[in-house]
Amino acid sequence: MKNINRAHRPDDADARRAAPPVICYPTDSLPEADSRILHSARKTLEKTDEVLVPPREARCFEVPTGQFFRIVSVEGPQVGDLNLWQADHLEEKFYSGKTRALHGTHLSTGDRLWSSFPFMRPLATITHDTLDWYGWDDDGGSVHDVIGTRCDPYTAKLLADIDYHHCCHSNLIRALAAHQQMDYAAAETLVHDVLNVFMCTGFTHDTHQYFMKASPVRPGDFLEFFAETDILGGLSACPGGDCSAEHSSDVAVCHPLLVEIFKSSDAALADYRPIPPSRYGRQHRDPS
Repeated sequence: MKNINRAHRPDDADARRAAPPVICYPTDSLPEADSRILHSARKTLEKTDEVLVPPREARCFEVPTGQFFRIVSVEGPQVGDLNLWQADHLEEKFYSGKTRALHGTHLSTGDRLWSSFPFMRPLATITHDTLDWYGWDDDGGSVHDVIGTRCDPYTAKLLADIDYHHCCHSNLIRALAAHQQMDYAAAETLVHDVLNVFMCTGFTHDTHQYFMKASPVRPGDFLEFFAETDILGGLSACPGGDCSAEHSSDVAVCHPLLVEIFKSSDAALADYRPIPPSRYGRQHRDPS
């Protein structure tokens, strides 16, 4: 937590603190998904596949460009940690930090999941969110955050001196290694910070610490995405269950999550054009 030393308070402290905030990345020129096309496409959805993610485990799934996928609560309150990669080039992966800088700490319908440098394009767009009614609660909490990283065995070892192998980080490593037929060491370099699907989080008002509270998700709720490129996804059903008490243990009640994949009619997407990778030339030099 940040220490505040009142003894060093300068005479003009109030004036310095009164400086107005400035949005770091104004998004007026940010490319938006064509809601007309996506709305039309959603009317023609036909389910093509599904993947059931067991509790305290992870699974991978594939979604071609122009198709939709949903993460669905099927048995009880459960949060999930989502990784996304460009299916043909796994070094292009979801960049939660830049997504947070562009869209905010929590995502919902219309927000896009941006990829890492040097690609910097949307991997997916959120097209429907059955929890969009939640908004912000009195604690400052909301759902679907890109604040936290993912529960991991390194932090569990640091804070509790335990070896716990079903943290979301480890779950995603095992799932990716199995899907790509690679060893765990190679898979670990590709696992990245997540979208915390269904998780209710925020920062405490007094100490500004990251908190979690019971997820409002219930069976039948889902978060839906449109694939802006060929996607390989990885989803972990978090060992924290609904994250109302703790994670990185077997204490919480956990449930499976379902990933459903849908295609829409070719006619509905006739005018859709994927966004290419960043046009920046990667010169990284002084223009003079």
